Amino acid sequence: MNTQDLIDRQLIDFSPEVAEARASGRPLVALESTIISHGMPYPQNVQTAREVEAIVRAHGAVPATIAVLDGKIRVGLNDEQLELLGQSPDAMKLSRRDLPFAIATGRVGATTVAATMICARLAGIEVFVTGGIGGVHRGAETSFDISADLQELARTPVAVVCAGAKSILDLALTLEYLETHGVPVLSVGQENFAAFYTRDSGLKADFRIDAAADQARFLRAKWALGLGGGAVISNPVPVEHAMPSAVIDGYIAQALAEASAQGISGKAVTPYLLARIKDLSAGASLVTNIALVKHNATVGAALAKALLQDR
Repeated sequence: MNTQDLIDRQLIDFSPEVAEARASGRPLVALESTIISHGMPYPQNVQTAREVEAIVRAHGAVPATIAVLDGKIRVGLNDEQLELLGQSPDAMKLSRRDLPFAIATGRVGATTVAATMICARLAGIEVFVTGGIGGVHRGAETSFDISADLQELARTPVAVVCAGAKSILDLALTLEYLETHGVPVLSVGQENFAAFYTRDSGLKADFRIDAAADQARFLRAKWALGLGGGAVISNPVPVEHAMPSAVIDGYIAQALAEASAQGISGKAVTPYLLARIKDLSAGASLVTNIALVKHNATVGAALAKALLQDR
């Protein structure tokens, strides 16, 4: 089904700003909404969403924050819709399997990395900016807990700009999984894969490509060759906002132990861990989280412009 079919069936709706950008051929950057509803507390979540959108605009692209509201995929949200997501305790956390349910029932749904990639593809958007991708959870050899983000990266042709994968995960296994499924990991400004709160995971990315124009050429070559799926653009948190590895590792270990003791599992794990780490760090992790998302927005806007020029 193409985009016009989705519009005709009232399954997708574009904000006036996004609709104008599509019509005039301006670069678009998709933004997720789970970071608003499940990733940060109110009011920092809504404030950060607005600031990230402003950064995308300031760097010459148009932001398209994505969510499911009133039975439709909404591509581009107004202030009222952002507030709704930021203050809805019952907002669903939507991955691939959940999108049809939220649309069919009219539930408020915030899109994860996987769902945002799907919606961005339906909307014709090639670049998506987030904080950090999901991945293989620690202990996955017994729990089989692997984020659907990784499978989506293997099948959906959208470039995902992130600060690596969340450091609550098993990063080595996450990179192995991506390699197995042919998902390239590009690093910006350094050779190694970023680790969300910290700049360096100690693990090599596949390729270092710093310039947006060179990243765009890589992606155009990949897709022209018929190699499906997306790519990870690993952009480390700015030095001044990075947390010391030893410190954050201690918080993560404690939060993981507490989550296990409380029987928290599945989709509830990541929001719990992020909130608990924020408390343990006295809010320092939230400051880092906000800084890295904003930094990713600058890289994502540059890539969106470069891809448009390299069509």
